[in-house]
Amino acid sequence: MRAAAFRALSSRRTPPGRSLLLLSSRSSSSPGKKVSIPVRRRFEASSGRSKRSTTTTTTTTTRATTTTMNAIVDADAKETPKTIYLKDYQTPAYAFEKVSLSFQLNEEETTVESTIDVRVERKGETLFLHGDKSMRLDAVRVNGAQVSDSRLKRTNAGLFVDGLPNEDFTLDIVTTIKPQENTALEGLYKSSGNYCTQCEAEGFRRITFYQDRPDVMSKFTTRMEAAKDKYPVLLSNGNLIDSGEGEGGRHFAVWEDPWRKPSYLFALVAGNLAKIEDSFTTMSGKKVDLRIYTEPHNIDKADHAMVSLIKSMKWDEDTFGLEYDLELFNIVAVDDFNMGAMENKSLNVFNSRLVFATPKTATDSDYAAIEGVVGHEYFHNWTGNRVTCRDWFQLSLKEGLTVYRDQEFSSDMNSRGVKRIGDVSKLRAAQFPQDSGPMAHPIRPEEYIKMDNFYTVTVYEKGAEVVRMYESLLGKDGFRKGMDLYFERHDGCAVTTDDFFNAMADANNTDLSAFKPWYQQAGTPIVDVKTSYDASKKTFTLKATQMVPATPGQDASQKKAVLMPIRVGLLNKSTGKDIEIISVNGVAQDKGTTTAVLRFDQKEQTFTFENVEQDVVPSILRNFSSPIKMTTDLEESDLLFLMANDSDPFNRWEAGQTLFRSLLVKLIADETNGKALEMNTKITDAVRKTIEGSNAADADKAFIARAMMVPSESELVEMLEPGTVDPDVVKAARDFVMKSLAADLRSLLEETVKMNSATAYKNEPADRAMRSLKNMCMGYLSYVNEPEVAKDALERYQNADNMTDKIATLSALSNKVCAERDTAFDAFYQEWQNDPLVMCKWLSLQASSGIPNNLDNVKALLKHPAFDIKVPNKVYSLIGGFMSNPTTFHQKDGQGYEFLADVILQLNEINQQVAARMAGGVTRWGKKKPS
Repeated sequence: MRAAAFRALSSRRTPPGRSLLLLSSRSSSSPGKKVSIPVRRRFEASSGRSKRSTTTTTTTTTRATTTTMNAIVDADAKETPKTIYLKDYQTPAYAFEKVSLSFQLNEEETTVESTIDVRVERKGETLFLHGDKSMRLDAVRVNGAQVSDSRLKRTNAGLFVDGLPNEDFTLDIVTTIKPQENTALEGLYKSSGNYCTQCEAEGFRRITFYQDRPDVMSKFTTRMEAAKDKYPVLLSNGNLIDSGEGEGGRHFAVWEDPWRKPSYLFALVAGNLAKIEDSFTTMSGKKVDLRIYTEPHNIDKADHAMVSLIKSMKWDEDTFGLEYDLELFNIVAVDDFNMGAMENKSLNVFNSRLVFATPKTATDSDYAAIEGVVGHEYFHNWTGNRVTCRDWFQLSLKEGLTVYRDQEFSSDMNSRGVKRIGDVSKLRAAQFPQDSGPMAHPIRPEEYIKMDNFYTVTVYEKGAEVVRMYESLLGKDGFRKGMDLYFERHDGCAVTTDDFFNAMADANNTDLSAFKPWYQQAGTPIVDVKTSYDASKKTFTLKATQMVPATPGQDASQKKAVLMPIRVGLLNKSTGKDIEIISVNGVAQDKGTTTAVLRFDQKEQTFTFENVEQDVVPSILRNFSSPIKMTTDLEESDLLFLMANDSDPFNRWEAGQTLFRSLLVKLIADETNGKALEMNTKITDAVRKTIEGSNAADADKAFIARAMMVPSESELVEMLEPGTVDPDVVKAARDFVMKSLAADLRSLLEETVKMNSATAYKNEPADRAMRSLKNMCMGYLSYVNEPEVAKDALERYQNADNMTDKIATLSALSNKVCAERDTAFDAFYQEWQNDPLVMCKWLSLQASSGIPNNLDNVKALLKHPAFDIKVPNKVYSLIGGFMSNPTTFHQKDGQGYEFLADVILQLNEINQQVAARMAGGVTRWGKKKPS
């Protein structure tokens, strides 16, 4: 599951409070009245079709019986959080071999029957089935016989069933649910009048009683029946094996998934949907039909997602030799979705904002996000579906690995250097703060209270960095060998991070034991590097130290040194070119090596480069080869040299960022102490040279735009000591740098804008790069406080023929108090008020604005027709946008916190996952200076 919504936010969730929905436990049937309950439907595939028995058994069910069955023994008990521990893991006593599901989808309520073939692993144990208290339990049968009430105990968490056979048996369960009342958007719910599911991590227990845990893997067959006029499309996992007409204008479809899967990968969609179609021929010659479903009025926006899907399938074959394993792949886009997308086997469900794209409605960033997330969910077919997690403590096994894979895919499809810079920027802005705050946790936690709270940037983004380190340590070929062995050993299994670790080590016959603490320790390692050159010995030496700071529950003294790859290049001071690295610590390097990978696994370690003929400038931590915070003894002149010459795109960018950070930390101290602020003219000159480089015929304009970026306020906050941060001071220092650069480089910025303004929109890499550079320059110019700048921005907004440029000009105006700002935002609303996704951009830009008293504007937007607190995308845009503005959110009178608390309380009654995400915004309060 790609949690794209949270990737734009910093921290995640706090444990939610009480459950949301509690439906009546009373039976709808009258006392003594006979009701027809569909009992058991067997779906047996034969030549691609099904043999379907439609018999029903008439069962006498009294209200007293169902009331007793639904009596929750701890219904009145206070719901106290219960901690789940990794050390307590036990394999299930009962395996579910096959599951047949039958859904009767009706407007008032939906009946769900499950028929499960149970294999007894340990005799005589009680079977516990997870189940939400919102469901009504209508029947429980073992081998066709109703289970007596004395053998059933229902709690807030689920259902205990005693007295089960010692031999394999069949279990039937019938439940009634109300999807239309499910505002939590977990389990089966309705979105824009269509039925949809979201079962990861614990949504399936809102559909039926089940062992809702990832190590219970079963083959699913799903039959659904609904009114044909309202729900002409009926979809589930696997292959369609039967369909037909029913009585009273209803119809049915039967889907069979031949692959074993856990319940979190179950999916069902029923609705009035249009589709686009294409196909892909796999490397073995198999044709796969591809379909993307949307509401009819959005079907013209799905083409880019389809292209991205086909690219993903080809890339996974070329890069990892992984072929798709069914003959059909479906994607469905829905507006109401808590996360970014979900990798349900063969039926991916997406938040519509990660599918819909046209030049007029989506920015270049949206296009890139769609490509990446479509790839991510497709890649899960192997890293997540075919091989899944044994338990939720292993979440990073599938998510960290798949994020790494989608990052590599996007790098190959676009600029690798720019992609890496973007990924590291997000890591620093979101994961580093989490790793140093009260929510710090390892990528494989030892305990949790609510699993939904562990879909975090640590599990995803830091988890991806851990996977990337395997590749750095083992090389691309070694990493591929490890992946091949992983699939060979564990295809069709639910496994652990240890299994992945062992596959990597065994495939390469290497000792990686010092690497294991990455899975067990929270916190970002801090590395310091000192360098020296010995002309007489012709050696260049790096002395490195590492430490991992204390985090909640883990004292610094308990932290171990970890194995980390440090990529290092050496640049000739005269030519600025990489020199060949001959040997390190006496170990010869391959001929032609210009970047050495150092295995740093001690608290203190020295690396000596031999046969270095003259002094050099080191390029350390190339491509950000380990997720660490690093300090070095490189001087300003060295950083300026690297900024101009380094062959590694990331470190060329990082040199400039280090200069900016050093300057800004000094300015923050000066502002705090009342000193006059002064700009470093060497940095101004370096930025000027960077921009002038865009005139070269082979200029990488997307990289130049990135190189011009000044570190964000949130990144600067992380560099300051806890309890000392004044957001107003940080903003003042950063604004001073932006205004100084804009004033000194104004003519160059304006000329660059003109040189990169195209007459017509094109969605090609070169055109996207031009737009990114142009819009970065316009962002700088927005800091020039002169009327003609606002006037030019408004004219550019009015003439823009694509959403990228419209949003860029709106952003340039958003922090200005001027008539042009109001005109542009009003015009945008009038043009796009009927497009919910585009309106999310409108909400976000206003909420994140730095204009005075913006909290009042945000409060007003809560009541605006464009906002709906029940729609996660709207909440992420407005409330998430508000929290991204430190000066407004952390304003000294505390009103920002009070506002957020009120919103969270309201959200908690509607959708606890979304409420918990918003609560993540207050986890960094300890960094702020008390007022």
